[in-house]
Amino acid sequence: MQCPHAALVEFRFRFHHLPPRVPRALVARAVPVSSPGLCIGATHWLPGLIRDNPSVRQIECFIAVSECGSFRAASDRLGVSQPSVTAQIAALEKLLDVKLFERARSGALLSPAGRTLLGNARRIIQELNGLRDQADEICNRPGGTYRFGVTPTLGPYVLPHLLPDLHRQYPHLRLFIREHSPAELAAGLQSGLHDLALVPLPFDTQGISYAPLFREPIKLVVAQDHPLARRASIVAADLKNADILTIEEHHLFYRQIEELCQRIGARAQRDYHGTSLDALRHMVVMGLGHAFLPALYILSEIHDQSQLKVVDIADERLDRLHALAWRTTSPARAYFQQLAGDMRATLGNRLGRAIALVE
Repeated sequence: MQCPHAALVEFRFRFHHLPPRVPRALVARAVPVSSPGLCIGATHWLPGLIRDNPSVRQIECFIAVSECGSFRAASDRLGVSQPSVTAQIAALEKLLDVKLFERARSGALLSPAGRTLLGNARRIIQELNGLRDQADEICNRPGGTYRFGVTPTLGPYVLPHLLPDLHRQYPHLRLFIREHSPAELAAGLQSGLHDLALVPLPFDTQGISYAPLFREPIKLVVAQDHPLARRASIVAADLKNADILTIEEHHLFYRQIEELCQRIGARAQRDYHGTSLDALRHMVVMGLGHAFLPALYILSEIHDQSQLKVVDIADERLDRLHALAWRTTSPARAYFQQLAGDMRATLGNRLGRAIALVE
């Protein structure tokens, strides 16, 4: 039987006499095996068993280009040069032996292979983020970096009341905020584009968990020179055949207003959809109709009622229910549940007069 010293000499000889095509840096990653006639522990070079894996930076560049639609926009998001992003993608494509993007003048489009692999790439980054987040929790430093989705009819009017307190409570928490419609938020949560989101309920999306936060009243707004503005209070019957301005159809808020109009006999104006809540407010001032607006928007934007008036309907109450949502399989799901409770408490302290908390 060959002695241990002989095996070690053989290994060292192999290391110093590797063929030129074999990088020496890979020898340390060779797979140890036992061979008949050699003592246990002798290491053999086994070609083909070593496999390079994509780097985290390559995967981040892949995701960024796919979401931004161009190498230039991806480089801006990542804070690196465009040639650096291009080089990372080229190296990843060579390593995987597939083309991830179709280059065009309009930007970079995912190839069929790229679309197939994008979900895997996002899951890898999610797991790495989960690793860092759990390490933070072990060190009693709850936090992490998350992509946070909100709707444009809520985000601008609730986040200023919410984020400062959250930052003081969780100094290691970083939220990258994106505005999307409810349908886009649902798809983004499922695909990994968002880690968590403020969503309107109902939100029956497979694989998504949520914690209800608060109810937000919706109030009627009329032009100051309209006869209803001179009434101390009105009832739903006063709006029969009235023209009601609405936001665009892809918003859940639109469906709520349309159902209300059908219930009370008002006319939802389909030809003049507002692209934003601000647009609705300006059209009311111009006398194009009335509008139902969320209470937090009114609190934030309507301070002077010299041009329009906020009116309560005595026999008809309308509100919308908001929740914090995340993927059921998220490694940070326990932390998100805790975060939802802290958000609820903060909103109660800051906006308790305008909203109703939901436990």
